[in-house]
Amino acid sequence: MKLVWFLNNLRSHDNQALTRACAAEHGDEPVIALYCFDPQFFSSDPFGFPRTGKFRAQFLLESLEDLQQQLTDLNIPLLIRVGAPAQIIPELVAEHGVTELFLQREWTRDERAALASLRAAPAMDAVHFHTDYDQFLIHPDDLPFAEVTELPEVFTQFRQVVEQQLPIRSPLPTPKARLARNLTAAGGSSPLPTLEALGLEQPAADPRSAFPFLGGSSAGKQRIEDYFWRSENITRYKHTRNGLIGTEYSSKLSAWLANGSLSAREVYAELKRFEREIRANEDTYWLHFELLWRDYFKYISLKHGDRLFALGGIRAREYQWQLDPEKLAAWIDGRTPYDFVNANMREFAATGWMSNRGRQNVASYWAKELQQDWRAGAAWFESQLIDYDVHSNYGNWMYNSGVGNDPRDRRFNIGRQAENYDPDKLYRKLWLGN
Repeated sequence: MKLVWFLNNLRSHDNQALTRACAAEHGDEPVIALYCFDPQFFSSDPFGFPRTGKFRAQFLLESLEDLQQQLTDLNIPLLIRVGAPAQIIPELVAEHGVTELFLQREWTRDERAALASLRAAPAMDAVHFHTDYDQFLIHPDDLPFAEVTELPEVFTQFRQVVEQQLPIRSPLPTPKARLARNLTAAGGSSPLPTLEALGLEQPAADPRSAFPFLGGSSAGKQRIEDYFWRSENITRYKHTRNGLIGTEYSSKLSAWLANGSLSAREVYAELKRFEREIRANEDTYWLHFELLWRDYFKYISLKHGDRLFALGGIRAREYQWQLDPEKLAAWIDGRTPYDFVNANMREFAATGWMSNRGRQNVASYWAKELQQDWRAGAAWFESQLIDYDVHSNYGNWMYNSGVGNDPRDRRFNIGRQAENYDPDKLYRKLWLGN
């Protein structure tokens, strides 16, 4: 029997692990799928925050429900387990005679440790592991650099090199359905846990939210349909992406990309189809530009490893960092001297979402003005963000804190930012009520 272990690749389409497991050379051998709610990602972090908060957990459950239906259509059961993979997977191996394991290759600290623990389990000695990088726009094998160590430390240099070739692979089709009897393998699909079972409360919907996020590939594809084809808002993306209020100021695709309900390749392919059939302009290009930024942070973490989480960042810079619990609480609660920071932090607390403009300003205030440990800010974002991605989150925090890939080491003038992006105070009034 073959087992597909889903991680941040929660889709049946353009999924290398699932495609390989269902490949014709394996015949009609049964295929089962698994998602583990790994306790390490639902515990408290060193700063006391739940590593996966209620907003992202709700989005994850919705994504898994959608994935389960996708796999049911392929006659593949999705097993859901709560526990460490090093405990759960060997049990499945012994129970069902699993001989091959297919998964997306991860490289950051905690994911790497989980896989190492699994490989060390005695029951896994006879299991063949198939791992593939499957979260990039440009596959590592196709980079125009001999080694990832040659990756430039400045994004513009990276972009200028890769855009000369743009070796982007076409998305993989959804595999063909297995024989109907395969669906009953391992007893069929499993029920999902509740948020309460994961130690979290149900998030309340806030009518002021910038977007009513719903997890799963189906919702992600619907967002592409609405944002690209129905409204053609993609043709205004660059000019509206710094907005603060409403559903249309940015694509909002980051949430589905973060947990792999959508792949960067299929978003790019749909973007190019739109450009061919409707219109190409600097705004449509800018989404391509942002997809490259997303890739860049993944490659930075691949290049620098655990330095992604070091206080000195990838530049090993020394600052006089502090960590004042009262300042941290005031920042989280939106009780700072800046109403623009406060409004963004209150939106974040109420919805798990914040605009890109807001994220840069609140990070600059925390790290540059207060000179507080940037990792505490990154940890709060990890806990709260619906669209949390370890590479982009820690990469952006390093960038905004002066220990990452910003060659200019900028500090935001928050008062001026508020005047430029919220001149009528509509956003601040929405979230602060005055």
